[in-house]
Amino acid sequence: MQRTDLRRLAAAATVAVIGLSGAAACSGDKSGSDGGSGADGSAPLDRNAKVTITIDCEPPTTKPVQRKEWTDDIAAFNKIYPNVTIKSRDASPCEQPAAYAAQLKAGTEPDLFYSYFTDLGTALDAGQVTDITKYVTPETVPAWHDIDPSVLHTFSDGGALRGLPRNNYKMGLIYNRKLFQQAGLDPDKPPTTWDEVAADARKISALGNGINGYGEYSAANTGGWHFTAELYGLGGTMVSAGGTRAAFNDATGKQVLQNLYTMRWVDQTTGATQGFKWPDLMTNMVTGKEGMYVGAPDDITYMVETLKGNYADYGMGPMPGGKGTLLGGDGYLFKKGLTPDQIKAGIAWLNFELLTPGKGQFDWARKKADGLPVGLPEPFLFTGASAEQDSRNKAASATIPLANYKEYVGTQVPGRVEPPHAQEIYKVLDTAVSAVLTDRNSNIDHLLKTAESQVNQVLANS
Repeated sequence: MQRTDLRRLAAAATVAVIGLSGAAACSGDKSGSDGGSGADGSAPLDRNAKVTITIDCEPPTTKPVQRKEWTDDIAAFNKIYPNVTIKSRDASPCEQPAAYAAQLKAGTEPDLFYSYFTDLGTALDAGQVTDITKYVTPETVPAWHDIDPSVLHTFSDGGALRGLPRNNYKMGLIYNRKLFQQAGLDPDKPPTTWDEVAADARKISALGNGINGYGEYSAANTGGWHFTAELYGLGGTMVSAGGTRAAFNDATGKQVLQNLYTMRWVDQTTGATQGFKWPDLMTNMVTGKEGMYVGAPDDITYMVETLKGNYADYGMGPMPGGKGTLLGGDGYLFKKGLTPDQIKAGIAWLNFELLTPGKGQFDWARKKADGLPVGLPEPFLFTGASAEQDSRNKAASATIPLANYKEYVGTQVPGRVEPPHAQEIYKVLDTAVSAVLTDRNSNIDHLLKTAESQVNQVLANS
């Protein structure tokens, strides 16, 4: 979907999310709190208000540059709000599932607590999250209308907004620009359909020397994860609208597996070695043995910072098919029982640090000066004028080639979140993906039917 279509979607989603503020205040609130029904939610925090908030996911000491930027930003924020005390909690990783669940059960999470996009249901079921709808307005979050609507949807429930985003990624096609050039392909024009992926993979594999045109995960839940992303790209869906039944056993699901089967057994462009899991494909890419695979922008960071690759060697295009893609990311939910001023202070801080082009995490000039990479298409939060402003700022301070991600950034594909009970579902689909990559005689119809039955059982037991 192109930019004009996404802006239309953004306008519709803004009406759906922010326009329901009055209705949300009247609807049943599973959080048990709206932060004080008598508060004037439309007004920003009074600069003289004295308030303390706690927040987790402060950058760890193992990342001293990012830690210093966070601390400096709190100091800059306090010049605007001198009476707000922000107590940060160092956490790396920011969320550990067992600890997260224990905090929710005990009610010991911080006032603003870090959550993945898929965590909202868990927090709501625990009764530990507050409705912040009436507090979030274009006055308190000026870039509000430009935040990607698919991102806002992940923090919304029944028309009520429960949190604000920090990071967002959409999966796409990562490719090796050097191998594209060697194979006579244009490294500035990655394939956008699976037919094109297959054709380019044949040319890359023809280079020989153990080079594979395309790679796929199929172990440790990563095969099901990629199956989901590729299904979304073709316009399919994993589960029914109510989340009670599997929905992938159809022509679209069959096409996903058939694409992989054809590249493995007919074109022979995926290589005989299979059973890959994260980060095997990244390792293959850095060693020059992989032409393309489906992934997220932070894969490129990992390939450079951990595997010692080169930013100039990699590019990224949109998810083949272009009808959708798997959306991931994180942000902050607001704890149950906060005062109106605590909610307002939290929104003011998150707006300053996470949602303002040119400031906080989007201060690209500072990142360049601090020696951090600038130019990756992540966070990918904005559309409209905010996206254009952020793009200009990033281009002015870029330290890696922006052109390598032009097609990914310029082709807006609607994002969709993971299915419920994602890891259990991914484990089931691992079997199907692995089968078509390791068994020439695999029966795709049977694989999908078996997976459908098993996923239905997972959903029935939830």
